[in-house]
Amino acid sequence: MPFAEIVLDCRNQHGEGVLWNAADGRVWWTDIQGRSLWWYAPDSGQSEAIPMPDRVCCFAPRRRGGFILGLADRVAFFDVASRSLETVAMYEPDNPETRLNDGRTDRQGRLVAGGMNEKTGAADASVIRVDANGNATTLLQGISCANSICFSPDGETMFFTDTPERLIRAYDYSGVSGGLGAMRVHCDLTREPGAPDGSCVDAEGGVWNAEWEGHRVVRIAPDGRIDTVIDVPVWKPTCCAFGGANLETLFITTSRLGSSDEQTIAEPLSGGLFAVKPGFRGVADLPFAG
Repeated sequence: MPFAEIVLDCRNQHGEGVLWNAADGRVWWTDIQGRSLWWYAPDSGQSEAIPMPDRVCCFAPRRRGGFILGLADRVAFFDVASRSLETVAMYEPDNPETRLNDGRTDRQGRLVAGGMNEKTGAADASVIRVDANGNATTLLQGISCANSICFSPDGETMFFTDTPERLIRAYDYSGVSGGLGAMRVHCDLTREPGAPDGSCVDAEGGVWNAEWEGHRVVRIAPDGRIDTVIDVPVWKPTCCAFGGANLETLFITTSRLGSSDEQTIAEPLSGGLFAVKPGFRGVADLPFAG
């Protein structure tokens, strides 16, 4: 079984949303509860935490520079140099119990992001698509905890999970319109040790899923079978993304959220950034097109 190793002992409260930014050769991710954006440069080993005024739940680089952020209650543009925020769209302003959670860009550079009810766990959150012009469209409703949003290499399938279901769904996805079509269950994870959290895809169409409270990341082959398991030496992997030279390194974020003092002492690397070369190559996510 391949084994992920620590590359940065950053001790995030809740590391999430990891991505590779080819423009600067850095791995980026968010510490949601720590209200900070992090980057790590594999070539130099340098890293930085950028304080944020609110929780950043998911994000992506922008083609025009800076980032588009899925904050708890809104989508906003962020300029790194000036640290300024520009609100693009509000997320469910009439429901104070929900917040944004997971998201990635599609193969046309639109941001697809979904939420969660962090107060009660009720299935009353939604998944939205934000187009290059900033218009937001609702794609799914009745979601308890959106995760695993990622897109097949050809962009014609969107993968998704409502985490409590422990199923990876696959939707037909229109690259032209950004609309969803028929849904099928891609993989049943109900017998896995952990719950499905964030995902990415490889060049062969495999879906790599971080298992929350499962000590592992799994690869789901295009036929829906789990064919590779990456052992992660901490309890709560949260998300994964391919990066580095030739997109051959899988970077994995982890969390300390909800862990007891005893659990954190037992696993002191919890909240760190891990990496492994699993023998597959990733697919570069496009920057947000706006």
